Amino acid sequence: MAQHTLGDTAVLLGRSLRHIARSPDTIITTAVTPIAMMLLFVYVFGGAIDTGSESYVTYLLPGILLVTIASGIAYTAYRLFLDMQGGIFERFQSMPIARSSVLWAHVLTSLVANMISIVVVVLVALLMGFRSGAGVLAWLAVAGILVVFTLALTWIAVIAGLSAKSVDGASAFSYPLIFLPFISSAFVPTDTMPGPVRAFADNQPVTSIVDATRNLFAQQPVGTDIWVALAWCVGILVVAYAFAMSAYRRTVS
Repeated sequence: MAQHTLGDTAVLLGRSLRHIARSPDTIITTAVTPIAMMLLFVYVFGGAIDTGSESYVTYLLPGILLVTIASGIAYTAYRLFLDMQGGIFERFQSMPIARSSVLWAHVLTSLVANMISIVVVVLVALLMGFRSGAGVLAWLAVAGILVVFTLALTWIAVIAGLSAKSVDGASAFSYPLIFLPFISSAFVPTDTMPGPVRAFADNQPVTSIVDATRNLFAQQPVGTDIWVALAWCVGILVVAYAFAMSAYRRTVS
């Protein structure tokens, strides 16, 4: 059964990736917004923000990577909604394939597309002066955090794609997720914020993910941040997956 599901997922993943290859503008569009934000913050606001000894682009990049992911997952909800409206799901249900493979194909497509967008953003950051002496293990740890974070948000996107009543509704859910890094340590240290705002910023998932990523890039001890970050990501992933599969069963029943 597991082998059957993996085979079906691989076939449907190939279908989704071909769609991405035919319209690479989705990846370009996903990368444009965070790159524009990075340019704005570094070259317009960066001189007024004190982050210590490191360059502002180095300080900023972890948060920009999360904004990139939050922007990219909107396309997952959008593509899923179009498949629902186009009757693709009903067609797949009439075929002898594993039901969960349809959703997993969309999720893995999101993962691949977002990782490509992240690579593009990192390359632009390097041109802007981002530097890191982190070793291979640190980069792998950063990649692992970003992969789990992408999967967690993508399953939230699946819920939106299955539940939305319109195309706009399918992608609008991502706006609060894009805004969340602004109330975190992504752009400025949280100790510069007013008390209530700082309390929220210090105890929301983005701050722990950003701090862990930033310390890995800077070859600094990550402390408990990495475990808190992973706990947030895995917790969101498990809950979102459960709700997504429940919504899927209701939709196809």
